[in-house]
Amino acid sequence: MAGKIENEASSSSSSSSSRRSENRGESVIVDVGKRRSSCGYCKSVGRTSLSHGLWAHSITVDDYQDLLDQGWRRSGCFLYKPEMDKTCCPSYTIRLKAGDFLPSKEQLRVSKRMQRFLDGTFEGKKPVLLTDESNTFNSAAKQNDSKNSEEKSKEEQSILFFCEQIDDVVHAWGASGEFATGFRFRRASVKKIDHAKKKLIEGFEDLLYSSNISFQIAAALKRSNISEISPESISEKLTDLLNKKGDLSGFTARACKGHINFHSASKQNFSHEGSETSNTSSQAPRSGGAKRICMVKKNACPQKKRRKLEIRLRRSSFDPEEYALYRRYQIKVHNDSEDHVMESSYRRFLVETPIVFVPPTGDDTVPPCGFGSFHQQYIIDGQLVAVGVVDILPRCLSSKYLFWDPDLAFLSLGKYSALQEIGWVKENQVYCPSLQFYYLGYYIHSCSKMKYKASYFPSELLCPLRYQWVPFHTARPLLDKRPYVILSDFANLQNEEPSSQQNPECNLELQHHNPGEEMIAVSDEDEDMMEPDFEGSEEDDSDSETNDVLSLDELKDGNVGSPTSVWLHRK
Repeated sequence: MAGKIENEASSSSSSSSSRRSENRGESVIVDVGKRRSSCGYCKSVGRTSLSHGLWAHSITVDDYQDLLDQGWRRSGCFLYKPEMDKTCCPSYTIRLKAGDFLPSKEQLRVSKRMQRFLDGTFEGKKPVLLTDESNTFNSAAKQNDSKNSEEKSKEEQSILFFCEQIDDVVHAWGASGEFATGFRFRRASVKKIDHAKKKLIEGFEDLLYSSNISFQIAAALKRSNISEISPESISEKLTDLLNKKGDLSGFTARACKGHINFHSASKQNFSHEGSETSNTSSQAPRSGGAKRICMVKKNACPQKKRRKLEIRLRRSSFDPEEYALYRRYQIKVHNDSEDHVMESSYRRFLVETPIVFVPPTGDDTVPPCGFGSFHQQYIIDGQLVAVGVVDILPRCLSSKYLFWDPDLAFLSLGKYSALQEIGWVKENQVYCPSLQFYYLGYYIHSCSKMKYKASYFPSELLCPLRYQWVPFHTARPLLDKRPYVILSDFANLQNEEPSSQQNPECNLELQHHNPGEEMIAVSDEDEDMMEPDFEGSEEDDSDSETNDVLSLDELKDGNVGSPTSVWLHRK
């Protein structure tokens, strides 16, 4: 078959020279037909999970992007798409526009927990071998708990104060008549700026607090079709109002790239290594409070050791350290046996990719990393703690899988990595404006372990018939009534009475036994082709699907049947 594809590829070159000039490679895909297997989501006894499969020898980023937007996903070099109107658990492609993302309280807690862990003020639920510090505090450290709590209370008071000040000027601005009457603004959120980040930017040593309320307001106005005002303009307007208000307790508000930053007017050095402790309530950083107290007490308690987090994006390739982490993750989190976690299946599932790499071009059509398949490594103090497997495409970052150190389960690395990936998309829109979306894989409404995907607000689901994107809040009540919905017909479906709806289980039974339809039965060893939920392992009782990925030779063996056709598309 490979030789046949090579011959067809060479013979078709003359008919596609114009597209080849884009230098993005060619797509060579084999149709392996429809597949039937048992379902790892509903735990059905019969083979009620139906999908269509393709084997990709190579595929361009543009073609794979188009397939994603028609409900396909990949597992290694195998591409699959659920037969949505026939399968037992319809899987809807779910995505999020990164620029509109509004984090929930839980997602903010995950970020803050990680920051506390990096600051050395949070050790988690069990000892973590990432530091040379002792696993226990001495008695002197315990005696300072009340003082640390006092420092934290002062910081919380400062944050609450700035939130109230921002809310006041936001409501005053809204009452000025610029916007529609009754438009509701979100309450402001303010965060403490990490000391390490301030040191990286010259001139920001006196920056203590910051708010991203301007981005939230801009997104809300855009969704309501009220205004297209930019976050930068909003932040400049609000900082002007804040400074004119003149009640910032020794701070000055400044606008910076859409953020509202609060700088200490006295420009006092709030370094963690300072020899004095400030008594100003609004200037008491949380993470450094304990250290400064220790210094005043002449080292009465051990200093907290800060940890360093590095996030590295690398082309997809086999890395022994990644594989060792993957084995630990699968065995401890998914309870896989050691014999079941093999290097060959790991390579097929998470390393091999048919996506043709596109290098950066230096213009605004490709991000600095290029397009293709990547492994995003999370490294704390030199130790690999998590790896996110992602595809970076012309319009999106598609999150495929994540595995992490089981000893760090308390950090919710699945949620944290998703937030980092969303942030990566937002940052890289500057270099590649078409790159706007974050794809979270499939969403199955009946699967409780996939509910978290819709918590990345505001997400959208793909209509399985017309391939139009529908807001999740619109699709949710429809999916509460039936598992398969033509989402683009939501207006009509919402008016239907429950009694007029078909019983999806009866409908499935008839479709599964249609004698006129040729269907491939898959053996037990071969049925786990679908990718596991990329964050489903946040729970110990995670999805039962494994990552066994077949090779092309296995696909051509008796259990599956021979490929039926070859698709060739040269660019």
